[in-house]
Amino acid sequence: MRRHRKVKILATLGPASSEEEQIEALHKAGADLFRINMSHASHDLMRTLTKRIRNVEARCGRPIGILCDLQGPKLRVGKFLDGKVELEVGQTFTLDDRDEPGNEKRVFLPHPEILQSVQPGHRLLIDDGKLQLRAEKCDGKSIECTVVAGTGISDRKGVSLPDTLLGVGALTEKDRADLDAVLETGDADWVALSFIQRPDDLAEVRKIARGQVGLMSKIEKPQAIERIEEIIEMSDALMVARGDLGVEMPLETVPGLQKKLIRLCRAAGKPVVVATQMLESMIESPVPTRAEVSDVATAVFEGADAIMLSAESAAGEYPVEAVSTMASIARTIEREQLYPQILYAQRPQPEATGADAISLAAREIAETLKLTAMVCYTASGTTGLRAARERPNVPILALSPVVRTARRLSVVWGLHCVVADEPTDLESMVDGACRIVVDEGIGKPGDRIIISAGVPLGTPGATNMLRIAYIGMDGRSGV
Repeated sequence: MRRHRKVKILATLGPASSEEEQIEALHKAGADLFRINMSHASHDLMRTLTKRIRNVEARCGRPIGILCDLQGPKLRVGKFLDGKVELEVGQTFTLDDRDEPGNEKRVFLPHPEILQSVQPGHRLLIDDGKLQLRAEKCDGKSIECTVVAGTGISDRKGVSLPDTLLGVGALTEKDRADLDAVLETGDADWVALSFIQRPDDLAEVRKIARGQVGLMSKIEKPQAIERIEEIIEMSDALMVARGDLGVEMPLETVPGLQKKLIRLCRAAGKPVVVATQMLESMIESPVPTRAEVSDVATAVFEGADAIMLSAESAAGEYPVEAVSTMASIARTIEREQLYPQILYAQRPQPEATGADAISLAAREIAETLKLTAMVCYTASGTTGLRAARERPNVPILALSPVVRTARRLSVVWGLHCVVADEPTDLESMVDGACRIVVDEGIGKPGDRIIISAGVPLGTPGATNMLRIAYIGMDGRSGV
């Protein structure tokens, strides 16, 4: 099953898409990997979903990636005596550590880290910004605020802190338990970390994961933007989580940040996913709005590695239609005359490494000679990532003897991943590449391809060889 597009599609599973038949339908419609939201999935459900995805993978014969998204710290106010209260702009309202029902003057805030970190002048956004407060007096046990905008607040509404750096890590006790369960299954390829603030937030997860999964940092807080280069360096991939980012930062700044993050990730050779409300209207409608189509198109034009569906595929009425619509938009945009001009104008300069030099040379040779495909042998995935960083205009076939690597690379732009045996010598490497190019429908006898690999064969991170091969009539390398 070959996708005729370069950008990948990440679909969230949920009540509307948790059965094995539905997962297979989503995959056939265009989903390259699946997201399991640990905010809603129990450990048993997570294990069930990963098993069903692997069953679909076995039937379809193509590596499928699995992303488990950790909830992160959910900050919420306590409850009110009557369930909710009405406030007035300009009045004083206090959040404190008294575990008692709230009223129109105060409410319990069960998060001492907030009480100890907020400073006068900081903003507190309640219920996705519907209520905006400004801190006036802080003593470590209470925060006396002025109501700036909004009038209503009810039980257990979320709290966002765009101006405050909290002195806690990104992992909660629930996250640690969820991460242990995810690693125990051995089937997850990626773990997404919510509400990252600093590079240090990844250290604990990396220590626990020990390389079993890739770490995807969700960028949804202003504090992360301030240290974004360091966070990209510490991460294996990034997600532009525009929902929470748009709550904590002015909405009009999000499109520019999206472009910035995509370009930084492309320069670093790290996969980047654009997420949240991409086809939101398709939760209830079989067709998207024109604005949503433009939104998806923008991410494709910018060269994002993957675009994500959330509630559209997890809880919507048209999950399969949402995936097929997103795939259709991506295919159409990638055929646009302006697409290569926009994409290649942002192509980063190669780094001074052997892998980058080889990848650059492979792309330039493939485009100059109009070769049919670039083939890279990659055990760790690094060669595949560097090839995709070049954003070539020819298909990239990533061959790996490690199924985990092939699954993890399913999020990467342009890579068609195949699990293949490790070649024993150069002749078997070239013959295998030619045969797989034909078997996968990428090329045919008479075509030419370029192959990158490391010599001696089987040495991770030692990509140092390029070979142009002619596909003979028997599907193997010819003269």
